[in-house]
Amino acid sequence: MTDTGFEKAPARDRRRFPGISSRAYEHPADRSALVALRKLSGFDTVFKALSGLLPERSLRLLFLSDSVRVGETQFAHLHTMLRDACYILDLEKVPQMYVQQDPKPNAMCIGLDEPIIVVTTGLVELLDEEEMRAVVGHEVGHALSGHSVYRTVLLFLTNLALRVAWIPLGNVAITAVVTALREWFRKSELSADRAGLLVGQDVTASMRGLMKMAGGNHLHEMNVDAFLAQADEYEKSGDLRDSVLKILNVLPRTHPFTTVRAAELNKWSQSRDYQRIMDGHYPRREDDKDASVSDSFRESASHYADAVRSSKDPLFKLVGDIAGGAADVGGKLRDKFTGAAGGAGGAEGKGGAATGQG
Repeated sequence: MTDTGFEKAPARDRRRFPGISSRAYEHPADRSALVALRKLSGFDTVFKALSGLLPERSLRLLFLSDSVRVGETQFAHLHTMLRDACYILDLEKVPQMYVQQDPKPNAMCIGLDEPIIVVTTGLVELLDEEEMRAVVGHEVGHALSGHSVYRTVLLFLTNLALRVAWIPLGNVAITAVVTALREWFRKSELSADRAGLLVGQDVTASMRGLMKMAGGNHLHEMNVDAFLAQADEYEKSGDLRDSVLKILNVLPRTHPFTTVRAAELNKWSQSRDYQRIMDGHYPRREDDKDASVSDSFRESASHYADAVRSSKDPLFKLVGDIAGGAADVGGKLRDKFTGAAGGAGGAEGKGGAATGQG
């Protein structure tokens, strides 16, 4: 790395992942949140009812008429990146992609029947080639995972919630679904970040892109290690009041905070799971139908348990301490009533308590 913590990788051949399943890169919290979303009372009914009402055709016509469609003769470099990303992740049908005039850097993948990828001019102008490659891979990851369907519903319901805000019960019902959708979508962004890394295969480029999204095109003023240190400070700083404020701050957002995304992606890039995928060992799409739902639940539950245990957040630490204390008390009660600590053991227990070892 350079003094600023960055280095640009040269153009190179990238590994391809034939038949890769989105399960290979999906964050455990993404899968569990999506399962929870589908179990939300009334969600299936609402989703089915809204599917026919969503203005998908209108959106397609809007982008076709008022944006620039990426192709061989328009934004050809983006077209090449898109085809390359689809080739690497083995997505057979290349989604349509549009560039929309908007100074705010952003990208999205929407659509019910067929996904559409939209990037803003602000994003195109902000990122270099390798950073943009990771973003395109990110959006293709959304398409492969089927995230675009729920993203479209989220956009529609968010707009609908504003229109029916004057209806108390109607607004409450829609707000509940929107909140659940946002929670899922924040987790899905972590999955898509991983897909972007699988496409770009350059973690420094992914880090650069996230840093630019946070601080603009001033890389000479930024440092990747310092940026990741911000994420660590954010997680462990403050008291219980700050923990509550963190939750309140993130609730209205569709994306996790940028430093958090960078830390999550950096951690995954150093994991055994990532290395196994790069070595060609990953779940295949042909096996998706045989994937165990219970295994997904267990993996998600294990992830959340590990997150609580390892978290430096004051609230999570309190939850972990309470859970650990409850387990310790439960063990002592079990020993007392089963006689496991009787007789001499009981005397030792008292002595241990006197010396601070109880």
